[in-house]
Amino acid sequence: MSEQVHNRLAMVRAERKVSRQRLAEAVGAHYQTIGYIERGQYNPSLDLALKIANFFELPVEALFSLEPFRPLTDQVYGRNQ
Repeated sequence: MSEQVHNRLAMVRAERKVSRQRLAEAVGAHYQTIGYIERGQYNPSLDLALKIANFFELPVEALFSLEPFRPLTDQVYGRNQ
């Protein structure tokens, strides 16, 4: 059984004003696949995760993690978990 991969893809995509369709075309995926990844219904392959990270010019660990991400406000304002 594979472990869920947590992601911040929807947040980054919205921040950068990138549609699912545009991202999908840029990384060679179907736009529905991007939605499935964002909702945690599908784990991206390593290849796809790296392509997405490259598209946004971010390290892959800024977008994907095996552990749930801490809320961004906690990270920004230094609150402990």
